[in-house]
Amino acid sequence: MIPDVGAVETLDALRAIAVQCTACVLSETRTTVVFGAGSPEADVFVVGEAPGQKEDEDGVPFVGRSGQLLDSLLGEIGLSRDDIYISNVVKCRPPRNRDPRTDEIDMCKGYLRRQIELIDPKVVITLGNFSTKLLLRTTIGITRMRGVAYEWWGRYLVPTFHPAAALRGGERVTNDIRADFAIVRSILDGTLE
Repeated sequence: MIPDVGAVETLDALRAIAVQCTACVLSETRTTVVFGAGSPEADVFVVGEAPGQKEDEDGVPFVGRSGQLLDSLLGEIGLSRDDIYISNVVKCRPPRNRDPRTDEIDMCKGYLRRQIELIDPKVVITLGNFSTKLLLRTTIGITRMRGVAYEWWGRYLVPTFHPAAALRGGERVTNDIRADFAIVRSILDGTLE
């Protein structure tokens, strides 16, 4: 059953519900619920796909190679982990790092929605297809969606490639992420055209 978290008033209370969640099969194989991390007053909320093995072990999102690249690229626009909040579409690791299934995303999306509402950032960055398609309610892939700031829920949403794609795709993909992060910086600076 999908937990009703719409009235939960704090991130701590939401986390307490999430760590007990057994709404989908991912709860059967997880080590840890990877709820999210960062500043509860963040202006930037980063949304990934799902925890990987290292995240499942540590309970913190983006701590592997993708996270190191993400931290470096955020640093280039003057942001650190202390400045942002970061989470994933699903809070439990899919077995063998497979893609999250639609039913798993449906069971978990209420947590993400409430996290965004409670933090109330100026900008949401979606990393890759899963978070972009979910939050923008589109079937269009990230390659066509990125490069633009979308007005969304009274704030901006900036889709970009997942850092794992940059690790596989090289400098071109990394530069595309840099360009998208420059859009984020312009929003924060009030200079977006």
